[in-house]
Amino acid sequence: MAEQRYLAALDRVLELVVLLNKDMTESLAKEGLTPSRTTLLWLLRSSGPSTQRALADGLGVSARTVTGLVDGLEATGFVTRQPHPTDRRALLVSFTEHGAAVVADMERQQAGFADLLFGGMSEDRFECLSAGLDEIVDRLRAVGLTTTPGEETS
Repeated sequence: MAEQRYLAALDRVLELVVLLNKDMTESLAKEGLTPSRTTLLWLLRSSGPSTQRALADGLGVSARTVTGLVDGLEATGFVTRQPHPTDRRALLVSFTEHGAAVVADMERQQAGFADLLFGGMSEDRFECLSAGLDEIVDRLRAVGLTTTPGEETS
């Protein structure tokens, strides 16, 4: 049977997950976004203009799923589809000015939130927390849990 302190720590982790999820969902809803659409925007931010196939591969989802996400993001003014410069069959998904501004603001908010969470911690305490989180994530991945449906486990 698990030690009581492990169960108490798990309760705190679960509470943290609920709090972070609530904050994220509410913040995204203010922008008219869902977590899935935001994940696509975050991928586009790191990869630059991309084909829907590349986005589907990057997210580990089907082409149909990405089409729905891009349709929604295009309809709400976050992205646009443009002809690919070298492949007549493909379209490139790119940010609109609005989409780029919203993602830049999200990056600023993320930096502020990181400061709120970790800024007051001593260096030693932060390093221990970071190492502990790495260990937990590695353990979960080792038993087959992933963050992306198509992600391979090592």
